[in-house]
Amino acid sequence: MREVVLDTETTGLDAAGGHRIVEVGCVELLNHTPTGRTYQAYLNPQRPMPVEAFNVHGLSDAFLADKPLFADVAEAFQAFLGDSPLVIHNASFDLGFINAEFGRLGYSPVTTDRAIDTVRLARKKFPGSPANLDALCRRFQVDISDRSVHGALKDARLLSEVYLELLGGRQPGLELISATGQAAVAAPPRSHPPRLVNPTPEEERAHSEFLDRLTDPVWRQTS
Repeated sequence: MREVVLDTETTGLDAAGGHRIVEVGCVELLNHTPTGRTYQAYLNPQRPMPVEAFNVHGLSDAFLADKPLFADVAEAFQAFLGDSPLVIHNASFDLGFINAEFGRLGYSPVTTDRAIDTVRLARKKFPGSPANLDALCRRFQVDISDRSVHGALKDARLLSEVYLELLGGRQPGLELISATGQAAVAAPPRSHPPRLVNPTPEEERAHSEFLDRLTDPVWRQTS
């Protein structure tokens, strides 16, 4: 089962009002295990960055000026998503922006039935408790010490850990960890041809003496 954990950073809160995506970040899961495959793109929003949004993610007009437009990455982004379920924290927000961008290009929208909303999962599992990503990371002891600002790929990686905990957590040590720190899929066991081992004369003599003590042993029956 393939799932894609998804997050976006934007110029503001209102996709319908013309705010745009400035970063997309995705993490691929197979059977609830990170494969190491990710997708990330910084995007030129073609509009000024409000200071309120800059204070959230730290992406400035100068940094984004030479980045591609959403139209330049839309095909690759859509290909990475495929038809997989999408794990999103507050899905209506991110899907609103993604579908606004797709709509400008004539792409079909991403349907809401594909979304697994981790905010809803958290509120159902912990009613009355904070359901923002930082609070859930603290609850599940997911390290956020280097998260001074938001980032789409960074938050997608954090969300992938939180999502697995919301599902019940994983028994530690079940996955292999590569040198890069990514979970790696264990290789299938190697098969070896059987090795023939001939008995020694002493073993053959001992076996014959053992059979002499049995009545009509099957080892001496010819049919």
